[in-house]
Amino acid sequence: MKPGNQSTVTKFILLGLTSDPGLQVLLFLLFLAVYVFTLVGNSLIPVIVWGSPHLHTPMYFFITQLSFLDLAFSTSISPKMLVDLLTEKKTISFYGCITQIYFFSACASTEFFLLAVMAFDRYVAICNPLLYTLTMNKCLCVRLVIGSFISGFLHSLIHATLFYRLYFCGPDIINHFVCDIPVLLKLSCTDISINDLVRFVCSAIVVATSLVVIFVSYFYIVATILRIGRAGRRRAASTCISHFTCTFLFYGSGFLMEMRPHSSSSEEQNKFIAVIPSLVVPALNPLIYSLRNNEVKKALKKLLYQPFYF
Repeated sequence: MKPGNQSTVTKFILLGLTSDPGLQVLLFLLFLAVYVFTLVGNSLIPVIVWGSPHLHTPMYFFITQLSFLDLAFSTSISPKMLVDLLTEKKTISFYGCITQIYFFSACASTEFFLLAVMAFDRYVAICNPLLYTLTMNKCLCVRLVIGSFISGFLHSLIHATLFYRLYFCGPDIINHFVCDIPVLLKLSCTDISINDLVRFVCSAIVVATSLVVIFVSYFYIVATILRIGRAGRRRAASTCISHFTCTFLFYGSGFLMEMRPHSSSSEEQNKFIAVIPSLVVPALNPLIYSLRNNEVKKALKKLLYQPFYF
């Protein structure tokens, strides 16, 4: 089955971030370092949690899922971008483009839901501490994570499937380093009003649903923190600061992407803005949780310095 049943374009040319050979090498080294840091950081957190029995709690269970998502999100973009920075022929097939769109959109959508779940977890821990263990039991935690993944991947599947109704007759040049949905839609020779409408409605539902849960959870969290003593207030706030920081970075970079101008004169600037949610945020999340969390730092030191027995 050909794209759109009759598309003449079966592959696209990605222009990448820059055409300057010297700058391409510099960006390759920079983004390679960022990607390696993302791989190591997001792989290390699950190892630390799984190797430390005292970290086997709902909060750290959700953190390991966030690390997995950041790892998958970055991997759906970084390898192809790194290869393109060192090669002259930067092409991607139609099906490769749709696959890339599907996976990075699925990971991003799932992260919206997962951050909402993590906010709910903090709400229960701070507002109902006596019922925390009973409420956030293992079964509920697993169901919340599975529900987040199913919702995120179904949301992405809708967008990816709708591309097959489009006809691409040329041009075949994507002025980006990734198959971005808005950029790809502009290349279609078919009416994209249905795609735009579905994209707007579905994305609005995902963002609105997760934001409502986060705002309501933090409203009650703040109200509870203000009623307790200074020492308890500090401990309660410290358990939320890492999640709040990650949420702010994720939503902030996402809104920055959506609010950026889409004129042809700003395309070069937009590509570099897209680097923030695609590469920078996944690398920062494990750093935030490790530096802001004494339990994680202690578990890491214990893991690094304990003797190995074979």
